[in-house]
Amino acid sequence: MTATPARMLAIRQETAGGPEVMELVETDRPVPGPTEILVRVRAAGVNPVDWKTRTRGFYYTGEIPPFGLGFDVSGVVEAVGDGVTLYAPGDEVYGMPRFPHPAGAYAEYVVAPSRHFAPKPRGLDHVQAAALPLAALTAWQAVVDTAGVTEGQRVLIHAAAGGVGHLAVQIAKARGAYVIGTASAAKHDFLRGLGADELIDYREQDFAEELKDLDVVVESISGDYPARSLRTLRPGGTLVSLLPLEEPVLAEARDRGIRAARMLVEPDLAGLRGISELVESGRLRTEIAAVLPLAEAGKAHELGETGRTSGKIVLTVGH
Repeated sequence: MTATPARMLAIRQETAGGPEVMELVETDRPVPGPTEILVRVRAAGVNPVDWKTRTRGFYYTGEIPPFGLGFDVSGVVEAVGDGVTLYAPGDEVYGMPRFPHPAGAYAEYVVAPSRHFAPKPRGLDHVQAAALPLAALTAWQAVVDTAGVTEGQRVLIHAAAGGVGHLAVQIAKARGAYVIGTASAAKHDFLRGLGADELIDYREQDFAEELKDLDVVVESISGDYPARSLRTLRPGGTLVSLLPLEEPVLAEARDRGIRAARMLVEPDLAGLRGISELVESGRLRTEIAAVLPLAEAGKAHELGETGRTSGKIVLTVGH
């Protein structure tokens, strides 16, 4: 006889569209294969890429509905596949599995390669941990791995109060940089509290006129920001863009002796460990804007799409 597959609850969508296309359904629980772990999800972070994917499918891989959304996970290892040595059932882990491929983190269980996770930072609950992986790894890979920020460098971070930006500010500061951020005036006190040394109100000031000889710019806005950012960098400086760069910008960067790099975040055990170290030493924290149950994933998307939240939205998963 064939055993009945174990079941779980998960958010799925059959078509692309608005928040209403996401439904809570019962489905088969995944089984870990070689080098994979099965994680019982306690909380799942919500990111802008989630609602963009909901409306258009997976941009980088081409998958279209039906599928499940979500990448940020914090939970407990339920089972391990053959060859896994890093974790055992009962271990608390967090991570950003499979990005940019579907991970289906809005669910009671997720299965993914073991090295897409790291031990959950000590002192954080699952909600706080689930808010970190995608945004913090993006910031880490931009500031540390791509730009190689070192002590004494002058670093400009655009959208500094955003999900990635406020983490990039802290990571750059932890590496000894002089950190400048662009943000609305209402966010300046918040960013000073995170360690920003200098702040520019993008509504009232032109950063490209006020700044020069910078070592690094982390750019996440697009439009004319990449071209204007080049004017603030010294020869030999680095522009890290989280969005595609147009050829005129790349050509100007080459002419000016500036490195222009377009970066896409990827699963990263070493990066997660580095993030955990900063969290545990009190040098990195994230803001939580709202916490909702898994069944209210649609409401979480509606809230996020307003663009008026400060911090991360997190879904909790009950067991």
